Amino acid sequence: MTAFATMPYHLETERLTLRPWAESDAAEFCALLSERGKGTPTVERVRTSIAELLTATATTGIALLPVQRRDEGDFIGYCGLITGRSTLEEPEIAYELFQHAHGCGYATEAAGAVLDAAAATGRKRLWSTVAAWNAPSLRVLEKLGFERDHVSTEDNGEVVWLTRSLP
Repeated sequence: MTAFATMPYHLETERLTLRPWAESDAAEFCALLSERGKGTPTVERVRTSIAELLTATATTGIALLPVQRRDEGDFIGYCGLITGRSTLEEPEIAYELFQHAHGCGYATEAAGAVLDAAAATGRKRLWSTVAAWNAPSLRVLEKLGFERDHVSTEDNGEVVWLTRSLP
């Protein structure tokens, strides 16, 4: 384990709830992943991914969490901290929402709650990596105070690396 406090795994905002994964999230998680246009994973594969996410959370003390709208109670995506291309000391913030939930401020709201949760762990900086073509995601991060650090080129195109200091 690290010298950092464990991230809270239940977060509430005005309109959203972020909570731990459940096996019952598998079908909706499949549907979300299929919106990427690269096929639909099997529900069994997604259940395995959920189990892996829960194991990683128990090991690292950080979490990628499902996002639900509070009033409707529906799963609209995920948001949280991952090691991804970064480190446990300076993790990445990651989020993905169903297309029908885009443009409503949900990503900014969820990511803001995750920023607060990350600061509560004692971390001093977060990263985010976003495809250069993803202007809406870059706007979300800029609204939250992230600043561009550098750009790298990967097999699937340019990736913008952003960072944000935590209080």
